Amino acid sequence: MLLSIILLIIGLTLLSKGADFFIDGASNLALKFKIPAIIVGLTVVAMGTSAPEASVSIASALKGINGVAIGNIIGSNIANIFLILGVTSIICALNIQKNTIKYEIPFVGFITILLCALGSFFGEVNRLGAIVLLFFFALFFVYLFKISKESNNFAVEEKTLSLFKIVLFVLGGLAALVYGSNLTVNSAVDIAQRLHVSDRIIGLTIIAIGTSLPELITCVVAALKKQSDLAVGNIIGSNIFNILFVLGITGVIEPIEFSADFFFDGFIALFTVILLFVYTAKSKVLAKWQGVTFLLLYFGYIASLIYK
Repeated sequence: MLLSIILLIIGLTLLSKGADFFIDGASNLALKFKIPAIIVGLTVVAMGTSAPEASVSIASALKGINGVAIGNIIGSNIANIFLILGVTSIICALNIQKNTIKYEIPFVGFITILLCALGSFFGEVNRLGAIVLLFFFALFFVYLFKISKESNNFAVEEKTLSLFKIVLFVLGGLAALVYGSNLTVNSAVDIAQRLHVSDRIIGLTIIAIGTSLPELITCVVAALKKQSDLAVGNIIGSNIFNILFVLGITGVIEPIEFSADFFFDGFIALFTVILLFVYTAKSKVLAKWQGVTFLLLYFGYIASLIYK
C-alpha cells in the first residue's frame, strides 16, 4: 500500500513535469510563428496540459480499466472549471473574451451532452462514437483557424528557446508523460482495490486532480502575470481537448464502457459549464466571489462521491 502511494506520487510528478517541459517546448515553437495568445492557450497550451489526461486514459483503456479512462476525463473537466478557475479567479478576477462566452463555452456544453448521449446510445465510447468526437475536434480547429486570422492579439515572448531545446523539451516531456501515466494508473488501481473503492471514484478524484495539476500551475502563473486570455483559454481548450481529442483517440484505439454512474458526473460537468456561462455572460468577468462559489461546489461534489 505504501509503495503504491509512493509510486502514485512519482507518477503524478512525472506527469506534471513532463507536461511542463512539453508546454515550454511547444509554446516556444508556437511563439516563433507569432500565434495570438488566445490561440496559444486554446491549442498548444491546452493540448500540452491535457497530455497527462491523454496518457492516463489511453493507458487505462488498453488495460481495460474503463472507470479510470472515463472518470479521469469527466473529473478533470469538472476540476478544471470549479477547482482551477475557482482558485485562479480568487487570485485575480478573470476577463473573458466575447468569443469565448459566445462560442467556446457553449461548445464545451454541447460536447459534454454529446458524450453523454453517445454513452447512453451505445453504452460505451465505441469507434463510431470516437470518430464523431474527432469530427467535431476537426471542426473546432477550423474555427480556431478562422479566429486566428481575425485576431491581432499576438503572443510576444522576449526570449524563446533554441530549436534544439524545443525538440528536447517536447520529446523529453512526452517520454515522462508515457512513463508517468503507467505508474499512475497501476498504482491508483492497486490503491483502489486495497481500499475497496471503485475505479470510477479513483478516476474522478485522485487521478483527475493529479492530471489537472499542469492546468492549475499554468493558470495560476497566468493569473499572477495578468494574462487572463491564456488562463481561460487553457481551461476551455483543455476541456474541449479532453472530450474530443483524448476520448476520441482512446475510443478509436480501444472502445471504453460508459457505465450508468457516469451520467451523474456528466450532469455535474455540464452544470459547471452552464454556471460559468451564467456568471460571465453579461459582465465578461469571473469575479473572486464567483470563484469562491466554484470551490465550495467542487468540495461539495467530492464530498458526495466520498459519501456514496
